[in-house]
Amino acid sequence: MSRLVAFAAIQGAYNIVSKAEGKFKKAMDKYGPNQPLEFPNTAYYLPVIYSILGIKVEKLADAEPVLQRCWKLLPAHIKERIYTPYLGSMLDAGMAAILAEEVVEAIRYVEDPDFYFPAEDPDLEAGKIWLGAADDAIMRKRGIEFVDGSAPGFATIVGAAPNPEIAKAIAEEYQRKSLYVFMCANQGGTTFAEQLIEAGVQIGWSTRLVPFGPDISAAVFALGFANRAAMSFGGVEPGDYRKNLLYNKNRIFAFVNALGEVNAEWAANAAGAVNWGFPTIADTDIPEILPTGVCTYEHVVSSVPYDQICAKSIEVRGLKVTITEVPVPVAYGPAFEGERVRKDDVYLECGGGKTPCVELVRIADMDKVEDGKVEVIGPDIKDVQPGSRLPLAVVVEVAGRRMQEDYEPILERQIHHLVNYAQGVMHIGQRDIAWYRIGKAAVEKGFTLEHIGKILHAKFHQDFGAIFDKCQVKIYTDEAKVKEWVPVAQKVYKERDERIEGMTDETTETYYSCILCQSFAPTHVCVVSPERTGLCGAYNWLDCKASHEINPTGPNQPVNKGECLDPKLGNWKGVNEFVEMASRGAVKSVNFYSVVYDPMTTCGCCECIAAVLPMCNGIMTVNREYMGMTPCGMKFTTLAGTIGGGLVTPGFVGHAKYNITQRKFIVGDGGIKRMVWMPKMLKEEIRERLIRRGEEVGVPNLVDMIATEEQGVTEDEILPFLQEVGHPALSMEPILG
Repeated sequence: MSRLVAFAAIQGAYNIVSKAEGKFKKAMDKYGPNQPLEFPNTAYYLPVIYSILGIKVEKLADAEPVLQRCWKLLPAHIKERIYTPYLGSMLDAGMAAILAEEVVEAIRYVEDPDFYFPAEDPDLEAGKIWLGAADDAIMRKRGIEFVDGSAPGFATIVGAAPNPEIAKAIAEEYQRKSLYVFMCANQGGTTFAEQLIEAGVQIGWSTRLVPFGPDISAAVFALGFANRAAMSFGGVEPGDYRKNLLYNKNRIFAFVNALGEVNAEWAANAAGAVNWGFPTIADTDIPEILPTGVCTYEHVVSSVPYDQICAKSIEVRGLKVTITEVPVPVAYGPAFEGERVRKDDVYLECGGGKTPCVELVRIADMDKVEDGKVEVIGPDIKDVQPGSRLPLAVVVEVAGRRMQEDYEPILERQIHHLVNYAQGVMHIGQRDIAWYRIGKAAVEKGFTLEHIGKILHAKFHQDFGAIFDKCQVKIYTDEAKVKEWVPVAQKVYKERDERIEGMTDETTETYYSCILCQSFAPTHVCVVSPERTGLCGAYNWLDCKASHEINPTGPNQPVNKGECLDPKLGNWKGVNEFVEMASRGAVKSVNFYSVVYDPMTTCGCCECIAAVLPMCNGIMTVNREYMGMTPCGMKFTTLAGTIGGGLVTPGFVGHAKYNITQRKFIVGDGGIKRMVWMPKMLKEEIRERLIRRGEEVGVPNLVDMIATEEQGVTEDEILPFLQEVGHPALSMEPILG
């Protein structure tokens, strides 16, 4: 390898550590040693430091031993003119630089708490571009995408492209390949993120184009994301740096694109990234490190043309990307799912309460379906003016020997995601509350309503081809025809809901496993029954059944529940045997219906976490979106970090939002009448179902008896309210008997 690149990296690391120590001393003088030091709303302290060194940085004084460690890691400056093996020294220097920069960014949060905008997406009107460290809500939501394959990796782009047009082309190429793009550092007075804004590209977590910060030190937020993935999803213990680095090399497919002149501090960061197996691919002529070793292939590759940098980066990282080709004239991929079509950019709008809109997937006879046929009955986009509204009915007919009625709603639910993957097309809701917006830019590229049908035909075949043979799509925009379809669809919806509602755990002999999350919680085994939806909220019993039909060797396997050992708690011999096998002996018995006695294991993807409140003789639950304190003394992020690694934790259990109002929810502990607290936002979201469940259990006003943060966030605060309203939990037998 080149002596020059090692020299630059080591010199840059010395610069970074020196600056960090200077900032630290000034902060100590100004704020004192007990000044809290953190990345807001994260459970992993300063995640790179915590994962590599095992040091919990909670206050300013805790950073001092970290900086001392940085100085020890720095190697001697390179002076010899003869060949020496520089790679080890360069890696140590890079690690020192990364650790020091994390201290710098934490101090920035103290000195300028409004510098970073704490949200998923920037507020451009307020001039808030930079998002800083991802909080745990974002981490949990986005991290799962690196497990299920919907996000195969991420590119960290340092610097800026020669112009906004090239920046846009690079970003959209990565989006088409479903990669995230993390952006930091400036070049020539601008940044890659600002170039995208100038080019009219939406940035933020929702489009996978994430602007971390304007300085090179913001690269630690990308590495912090990767390290938190290892700890949260991979079961890596803090301080186990070797296992952490190997996990990232083998599981988190990331790389760096250095755009523009590379200075010594950039070189130090590139050297730091190599520790994790993340190579650097640059557009300028910098010294290369071509021999393999730490990274899968080359460590540093230079002089890559802009129209080749995406493909070259993916090749060098050893990333295998499956690109789904869909016959539409706009870019297509999961990265566009969060894109919004603003009011002024709308060419055509359908539904959303403004016009009738309905979606329906149904089985048809084989001889009645012409595979690939897409019809538009009524005016298409070319027949209307910009800003128009049309009624819409999207009717998909599928036929096949293995197709069943139970699969209809599963396919139907995919319409939301699949249509949203088209750039310039926005889809919200489903069934008869769907809302479509098609942007002017998409129409200019030739997008029509017919392309919605082409998307559904192509993707249904690609994703669900195992369960059907033919698919045709009819898109109605004629108002009279749409109004005919609305009651037809609503009748089908009602029948479906009644069909799944009518299923019970007692009358179903086969449940289904879900071990998708074992890649990050090795002992977690989710078992899904008709009355216990998967804790992530994404899978119910029918979904798992369909998934098994589609992929018989996949994560959703049939589980014969076998002999019932405890009907009250929900314990079956066959389920226990499967859980013990699937957890490799770590878990021997779980109860479906209890939070107190051997509850099911929890992974980091749960929508909610329930916990026992002994003083109130009941339970609380908190959803992922709620950021505040709860009566059990922990926020959601702390709860998830504590029990979310695939553990059986008596008194705590992860669950789905829908599960709260299923009849078997913690029935072994007394059921829904034990619910004494939940965030107001969650209660309002499920209010109608809570009312129905309250009526079923003989407490019609139960929904109004459940405390929220408005009554308090400690047991002492909410107990008087529960006593005042006469909450049924207070008169039940002790929950911890």
